[in-house]
Parts: sequence; C-alpha cells; structure tokens
Amino acid sequence: MSALTALPAGIAGPLPAPAPGWAIEADVVVVGSGVAGLTAALRCAAAGRRTVIVTKARLDDGSTRWAQGGIAAALGEGDSPEQHLADTLVAGAGVCDERAVRTLVTEGPAAVRRLIALGATFDTAPDGGLSLTREGGHHRRRIAHAGGDATGAEISRALVAAVRSAGIETVENALALDLLKDVNGRAAGVTLHVMGEGRHDGVGAVRAPAVVLATGGMGQVYSSTTNPAVATGDGVALALRAGAEVSDLEFVQFHPTPLFLGPQAEGQQPLISEAVRGEGAHLVDAAGVRFMLGAHELAELAPRDIVAKAITRRMAEQGTDHMFLDARHFGAAMWQRRFPTILATCRSHGIDPVTEPIPVAPAAHHASGGVRTDLAGRTTVPGLYACGETACTGVHGANRLASNSLLEGLVFAERIAEAVVADAPAAGEPVLPSPATGGPGLLPPEARLTIQRLMTAGAGVLRSAASLAGAAAALDALTCDDDRKPAEPGADTWETANLRLVARVLVSVAQSRTETRGCHWREDHPERNDARGRCHQIAALRASADGHQLAVHTTESTAFPDGPVVP
Repeated sequence: MSALTALPAGIAGPLPAPAPGWAIEADVVVVGSGVAGLTAALRCAAAGRRTVIVTKARLDDGSTRWAQGGIAAALGEGDSPEQHLADTLVAGAGVCDERAVRTLVTEGPAAVRRLIALGATFDTAPDGGLSLTREGGHHRRRIAHAGGDATGAEISRALVAAVRSAGIETVENALALDLLKDVNGRAAGVTLHVMGEGRHDGVGAVRAPAVVLATGGMGQVYSSTTNPAVATGDGVALALRAGAEVSDLEFVQFHPTPLFLGPQAEGQQPLISEAVRGEGAHLVDAAGVRFMLGAHELAELAPRDIVAKAITRRMAEQGTDHMFLDARHFGAAMWQRRFPTILATCRSHGIDPVTEPIPVAPAAHHASGGVRTDLAGRTTVPGLYACGETACTGVHGANRLASNSLLEGLVFAERIAEAVVADAPAAGEPVLPSPATGGPGLLPPEARLTIQRLMTAGAGVLRSAASLAGAAAALDALTCDDDRKPAEPGADTWETANLRLVARVLVSVAQSRTETRGCHWREDHPERNDARGRCHQIAALRASADGHQLAVHTTESTAFPDGPVVP
C-alpha cells in the first residue's frame, strides 16, 4: 500500500527549457565523469558501443577527485571478502541488500587490480605490496590509497587519461535536464544545456537507447557539505521526473570530521579524512577528553553514523559548535608523508595540525540511497541505468562503510557496461518531454540557499516529526519572489529545481521512517525498531489530474519484486 503526498504544481514536471537546437547520435550516453561514469564509458566503448560522456563541468571535476581516504577491498594478507562483507553489513544497520554487498566485496579486489593495470598508481609498502590503512567500521587494514591522501585525484587522473586515449566523445560544461523516451516509454537519450561557447552551445540532446546516470551525490541540498558545488542531485531528480523509483533517500551520511570554519560557513567544507583517525588521531573536546572511549568498541573508528552522533551529542552537552581531532603525536614528518593535502588545507585556514588540534564538525557527505537499481544497474525505466552515488544498489543500507563508495562505483559501472551490451535495444523515435504549465514555474537561484537552510534545520543530523513537517511545508510554499518577473530558465534555476525536488522527496521518506537507524536519527523515535524498520522505502512520482503525487511504499529488499526490468 502506497502513501500518497500531493506535490505543489510545477515541482515534479519536466524542466521548462527550450527545444533542443542540436543533437548527437550515440549508442550509450553516460551522464557524469567520476569513477562510476568514466568506468562505464570506458567499458561500453571497449565493447564497440558509440559512447558519449556528458559532464557538468570539466572531465576531471567530479566528486571522485575529492575523495581522500582511499578505496576499500580485501587485498591484504589475512583479509577476505567475507570479512569485508561482515563489516559492511554491520555499518549498514540491518538494511543492506546482502546480495549486492557480496557482489561488491567478491568482485572488488579484481576491479581494483584492473584499475591499477589501467594506470592508477597506489601507495606501496616497503615490500612492494599495496600500503593499506584502516578507516571507521573496518576491522582490517584494507584501504588502498594514493598520494597519501589524494586517492580520488589519482583515480580520476588515470580514468580521464584512459578516456582521452580511447577517443570517447565528451560534452563538458553540460547540465543534463530530462530523459528522452521513445513512444514505448523506454529511454532514448537526454536533453542537456551546454554552458559557454564551444562546438555545442545552449540546449541540445544526445539521442541514445541506453542512458547511464552517474551524476554523483546531492550534498548541496544542505548548507554545509563535503560535496563539490556540482553535487545538486541532478541524476536523482532527472530519474524521478522520468518515473523511475528511488530508494532509501532518507539515509544521508554526515561525515564526522570536516574542518570547522565557523558557525557561518556554508557550501563545500574541507574534509579531514577518516584515514587520519585510521592512523591514530583522537577525537577530543575542548578539555582534551577522548569522548569516544567507551562509546563504541572501535572508539574513533566506529561507523560514521555513531561517531557523528557522538560528536553532535557532545556539542549539545557542552553548548559548543565543534569538537577537535588531535593528531599532534603524528609529528611533522608523518603529516608531510601521509596527509600532505590535508596538512596544506589546514594551514591555508590558519590551523597547523602538527602543533594544535583540528576543529571539526559533522557535515553532509554521502547519500546511501538513490535511484533504485538491480545488480546490473538497471532502473525501473527500461534503458535507464544508474551507478555510483546516484544509485541505490543496496550496498550501503542505512550507513555507508568508509571507502566503499569508490569501490561501488567501480564494480557496478563494470556491471552496467555488461548489461548495456546484453540488452542492446534499438531506440524508437524520441518524444520531447512536455514541461508542466500553469504552476509557479522555476524558483530564482537565491532560493537555493533557502532550501539548504531549511534542510539543515529540519532534515539534518537531528530530525523529528515537527522539524520534518516544517521543512515539508516550507519547501511546498516556495515561490518566485516577484510574480511580475518569473525566474528564467538557466543552469542556476534548473539546479535549484533539482535540489527542491530531491529535498522534498527526502523529507517525505524521512517522515515515514519513525525510528532511528544508521544515519537517520529521529529525536522523537530514538530507538531502532527491527520489527518494522528492516525495510526499504521506495518513492516514485505519479501524475495526477491536478499535478503530481509522491507515492512511498516499503519493501524488504531493494531487489525488484519480479526481477530486473529487461527491455
């Protein structure tokens, strides 16, 4: 049985945009250029498919290059996929899809080795093997890293070089708008807007019978996040408008230790990698007390939701807005060798971690939910695939295990390429989406800040029925400030529309989950309810006579009830 919520007019229809003025023909269009998108594109192209990559900024500007800690896989002596599986299931708080996790951990080591063969260079130990470290929730040293704390940048470099070497066509500075479908309702490409001058400009289309969404996360829905400015939930919003199901959107992981830059800091915040704690840094309050001791068997290396909650509780108890990460005992040489990027970042903000503790406070980090897929990346819309942080494969459950995200992007992107080749449909004539008319239209770009503040206050680390209801009402009430001058279609207003839609769906599913589980923390329902809570919340948009409704239902598995959607 679905719970239905009426949405304001205009919030869920296709984005108001001019008709495409140009088009590219392809077999596959990949939207996004992080580890997931580039891997999918490389594998599809290697299989002989005409592949086009659409990316919102430059090819190397995705979220992947910001990843510091590393990539988790059972690569070390004494480790095994079964141990990696166990740690992932514990972190996921009872709602991981075990089939998906088993796929991740068993295929992960070989996928990392293929990445190394492609040209990615990881740090090595004196014996020549991979240098492995620990992070939160891991009982083994299984995190491979590069450049000390520049793992994502190295992976991005290697994949971008491979894409360019393969000659894959790329459209940069392009915001994907909406899914094109054919007359049978299957994917037939995407519309997009290219920002700036180049071979393409303005609104156009890539026509392809296979569309892969790999647009990254939605951290920018909150005021303070570790995500780059491009992480505005575009892939999830596009999929929702296309009729695809999303799952587990309420589980937004707040990283415990971003650098605290003051109470007024907003936007992307510098991340202090979990690997710093993996190497022995301590969380302390202003008096130097290690408050994680006794709070969890792994202390500072507990799963991220537990550490973020402990920091938040301690801040509330002491009436402060940050805690501290103390790694002075590392010494200057270790800081320079192991964490050169973090050291430089801290010093650029006037903090020297060699001689003083680092101020930290939780910020929105990783979306454990997203577009619902099967184990081959297929969504509930035929021809539409999703991978990386855009997707909900069932791997993360209620809380992502540290450094599983790069591995998930790698493993499931390879699986998508296999599915695209296996499905190999022929696209029918695409039908242009018809934007909703008669509603309030687009919001001005300034509404983005309002949305972020509403979400931080009402659906952030701490949530309650009252806070979520307030956020829902305020999101529904947003309108253009000046009715005489409506907001114009453009990248800023389209991004704002995406943020509002994703925020509204997130709030609805957070309202429905009346328990505390993983990174979903309800103050009014502080206990975990295993009798009813071991489920996934599936949300989708439905057209109605007077607009759109949001339908939310629960299921015990992320797997499609009747098997995957096969065109």
